[in-house]
Amino acid sequence: MSDENKTPADQEPELAADAASEVDAAADQNEAIALIEALQAENTELKDRALRTLAEMENLRRRTEKEVKDTRQFAVSGFARDVLSVSDNLRRAMESLPDEARQNADAGILALIEGVEMTERDLLNQLEKNGVKKLEPAGQKFDPHFHQAMFEVPNTEVANNTVVQVVQPGYQIGDRVLRPAMVGVSKGGPKEVPVAAAASSEAGQTVDKSA
Repeated sequence: MSDENKTPADQEPELAADAASEVDAAADQNEAIALIEALQAENTELKDRALRTLAEMENLRRRTEKEVKDTRQFAVSGFARDVLSVSDNLRRAMESLPDEARQNADAGILALIEGVEMTERDLLNQLEKNGVKKLEPAGQKFDPHFHQAMFEVPNTEVANNTVVQVVQPGYQIGDRVLRPAMVGVSKGGPKEVPVAAAASSEAGQTVDKSA
């Protein structure tokens, strides 16, 4: 029987079957879309986890490298302080020798003096090769992180709290203070001018006022 000759009663089962087929197809499509979205979300989460893991591993690598570097650099700190004590004693021995005695010394004594001075220089050179550097605070502003004030010196010609005398040299290893410099600081001088104010003052002095 052709479609034209079918009665409405005959077409109802076919229409119902087509509708059911469309529903099933729509359900399958929705299920596929949901599965794809779930897989995409899982993929995104896995990527985030991988990136976080890589970042944590990189941070760990950097921290480990810094710790190893610091360990190597600062492992000699205790030994370096002991060597500095020896160097200080050699320097005190040289400074305790009067200039007149040095000038009148015979060849043997002069050779001994030169040997002691050479030993001191070699000790300091070896320390420098291992990252120990001598602080040069004279003329600098007093810094409690690197300097230890022993006394004050009245001086109106330099800014207040300027290091004007070094009693004992200071040293640092890397960015850490191995031994602060013992210094004398000035007092009674002008207060330190802030950098910004000084720059503004200098800029004002350069303005052409002839107009």
